[in-house]
Amino acid sequence: MSTTLSKAALTDLITAAIRAMSNSYSPYSKFKVGAALLAKSGKIYGGTNIENASSGLTNCAERTALFSAVVAGEREFKALVVVFDDKSFGPLSTPCGACRQVLAEFCAPDMPIYTVGVTAGKANHIMQKRLKDYIPFPFTMEIKPKKAPKK
Repeated sequence: MSTTLSKAALTDLITAAIRAMSNSYSPYSKFKVGAALLAKSGKIYGGTNIENASSGLTNCAERTALFSAVVAGEREFKALVVVFDDKSFGPLSTPCGACRQVLAEFCAPDMPIYTVGVTAGKANHIMQKRLKDYIPFPFTMEIKPKKAPKK
């Protein structure tokens, strides 16, 4: 399902992601991230990064948004916006490997992902890619027929 967002829809998602970013719990890295996931139903689910002193237990904004949507019964998604403070990190940040894999479990390979650098609540840099650009070969449980190795 390929999705092209209208400018108004993208603006709504960016606004929701910025709102989510304002609730970031990031006392260790100080890197605030927000996400807004648009479900096929039209509902927007927000998420923010939630750090932990044991860094491996940190949850990223993208997964927080997706998990909230799944809890609400959503299973199909149209677009994701991820915002970050570009003043502290620079003009480019993309979803981590764990987020890419988890998104691949629920989202179509051609779903658009917009990464947005924000300063003082204003979007400065917007990059749009598809999920498949970030994770072209996700791990799956698809069963493949076994073939004997060629000698």
